[in-house]
Parts: sequence; C-alpha cells; structure tokens
Amino acid sequence: MVTAVVTGGAGFLGSHLCDFLLGDGHRVICIDNLDTGSLENIQHIESGSEFRFVHHDLTEPLFLDEPVDVVYHLASPASPIDYLRLPLHTLKVGAHGTHHMLGLAKFKRARFLLASTSEVYGDPQVHPQPETYWGHVNSVGPRGVYDEAKRYAEAITMAYHRQQGVDTCIARIFNTYGPRMRRDDGRAIPTFLRQAIESEPLTVFGAGSQTRSFCYVDDLVRGFSLLVQSEEHLPVNLGNPREMTLLELAETVIRVTGSKSEIVFAALPIDDPQVRQPDITRARQVLHWEPEVDLEEGLRRTLRSQVGAATVLRHTVPAVGR
Repeated sequence: MVTAVVTGGAGFLGSHLCDFLLGDGHRVICIDNLDTGSLENIQHIESGSEFRFVHHDLTEPLFLDEPVDVVYHLASPASPIDYLRLPLHTLKVGAHGTHHMLGLAKFKRARFLLASTSEVYGDPQVHPQPETYWGHVNSVGPRGVYDEAKRYAEAITMAYHRQQGVDTCIARIFNTYGPRMRRDDGRAIPTFLRQAIESEPLTVFGAGSQTRSFCYVDDLVRGFSLLVQSEEHLPVNLGNPREMTLLELAETVIRVTGSKSEIVFAALPIDDPQVRQPDITRARQVLHWEPEVDLEEGLRRTLRSQVGAATVLRHTVPAVGR
C-alpha cells in the first residue's frame, strides 16, 4: 500500500486530495495546524490504519517514524483574507515548511509534489500564462507575502531536485473551487454563492472586467495524481482554460442559484491581477489531463454542499435538465 503525506490535509484542497487518495487505495497521513483548515473537512474519514491526522505546524521540523512513498505539500494560507491576516506565517510555511517537507522526502526517498500557484505570474503581461513565463510580481506589495513564498518554494524545490536528487514535481494551481470552501473564504465563488443564497447583493471589485479561470476541485486532484505518477520535474499549470470576467461569473452564480440578488461594485484591491488564464498545453501533452467539469455543473455541486442551500436548490433543480 502506497503511503502518502498530505500537508494542509484538513483544508479545502487537501481534504479532497485525502478522499481521492484513500479511494485509490493509498494510506494517508494528513498534516495540518488548523490555522485555515478544519477538522470538519475530514470528519467523514474514519481514523485507523489507512488514515491518520497529525496536528503540526510545518514551520517546525516534522519526524515520521514510518515509510513514506509520496509527499503532497499543500500547506499554506491561500486566500487573500488569510495570507493578509497571516503574512509572516505565510512566508514561513512557504520557506521553512517547504524546506522541512523536502527534507522528509529526501530522507524517505519519496516523490514530492509542491502545490504552487498561478500567483507566481503576478499581474501577468503575457496572456494566457505558459510555464515558461517568469511573471510580473510586486514583491513589496501586500500580496507579495503569498506570491514570493510560492516563488521561493519553487526555487528550493528545484534546488533539492538538482543538487540533492529528490524526485520532485511542481503544480501551478489556478483558481479552484468546490465543496468545503469556507463561506468567509473571501474568494469569488464562495463569496458569490453565500451572497446569492442569503439574497444579498453580489460584490464585484472594480468594474468586474478582470478575468479568471475556474477549475472544479475533482479535476484538480486528478491532475495532482497524474503529475505525481509522471516523470515531470518542471512546473505544470493545472487549471481550467475557460476564461471569464468576474462580472460574468457573478451573473452565472445568480442564474444557477435562481437568486434575486443584485450586483454591486466595490474598489479594486491593490495589485489584483487583471487577467488570469492557464496555458495547459504541457498538462495535455505530459499528463494527458484537462478539466472535465464545466462551470455551471461545478457550481451546482458546490451549491448542494453549502449549509442552508436547500431552499435555493428547490428553485434550481429544473435548470439541471436544460
């Protein structure tokens, strides 16, 4: 049985990855300090010989007295609300946490996956963004704590591969959504869904003309698995190449939920990227991967998981068959 370590395993992405790996016959060791993750995300998983939760802050070294075959390093605050609230910890987990987990992978001779981010591209001047683009990042802006933590994490990952011979891979994750995102996460889809469910106005920043590309979580974790099984070491974009404006997203959420909410506009955050769209050519060629779940279906799946969504769903069921 393959033993996988998942850091950040009680978070949104991490908990879905734990589910996927257990379903694929793996043994899973879930590591989380619960700063942004929650035990609620993994409460449906029965602890035992195939699943173990370890409460640990990865800014401190981690020792595991058992074999490990693969390390999925996802631990990090990921939403602007979280990394602006925890700027120093975000930098430390990107630096010290990645260093500690690479050391574990080296000692255990395990395959190592770094969950990086499209934020390494900053506010891009190349569109869509291929892995060969070096980015346009404001290192001293408020978002720099997350952007630069991930850029450093990529650099140390490649250094461990080149100098220490660690078997590494890097996933650059674009906007991902699905069940278990916190309602107060601050990112667009959980915020829009919460506002629509509660019949509040949907808040769009700026004119809503900035673009994003949204990938459903099941597609993403499948991409993780394929990347780990590959022999690729350079970064690979994982995301949905369908680009849309945030205003279009807000209108789609209103349509899917059947909400009567209006759309209101607020000031644009500092250094908010104006465009974001992955070039997934490498993922298609190397992994034979591309997203399968379209946005409206993914939103319906996410909506069904939202607490208190049942009332809204009564109005959305007919739309499924259209």
